[in-house]
Amino acid sequence: MGDVVFAIAFWVFTLLTLGGGLAVVTVRNLFHAALFLLVSLFGVAGLFVLLVAPFLAAIQVLVYMGAIGILIIFAIMLTRGMMRLEHPFNSQAVAGGAVALLVFVGLVLVVTPLADEIGLAEVNIPAEIIEEDDPADVDYETVSEMGRVIADRNGFVLPFELASILLTAAMIGAIVVAREDEA
Repeated sequence: MGDVVFAIAFWVFTLLTLGGGLAVVTVRNLFHAALFLLVSLFGVAGLFVLLVAPFLAAIQVLVYMGAIGILIIFAIMLTRGMMRLEHPFNSQAVAGGAVALLVFVGLVLVVTPLADEIGLAEVNIPAEIIEEDDPADVDYETVSEMGRVIADRNGFVLPFELASILLTAAMIGAIVVAREDEA
């Protein structure tokens, strides 16, 4: 019974991720594309939960869905009037589609079991090049210990604060740009 529930949850989150991602690049309304991006990010968070990575799932929801997603939606709402395109497609759409198709076919050939059949998956990497990290070198094992490392003065508090200042500056910049047009 547990395997069936896991499989159903996996496929639901996979469909949310892939369907949301496909909708992001196919819908014409930019605001709807941002909402579909949030759906896709939620699917990724669900996959992290299935992988028993609750910290990554929480970061996915808080940082990507919460902060970045809302920042994108605000940026779209505040700058919508600036982009009045008369022709939504340009002459490079066909070339871009062809490049995207080639990249997709290349990934399918390399990543899927088809790569084993045609001999693309055979990579000869010497064993002495591959290094594994010793689990004893990691300073933290639980989410609470990881939080302490991030918030400690000797840890990652400076990069964390710099990232928050950068996001705040981007938001203020979007507001200033939007308000200049109104004045």
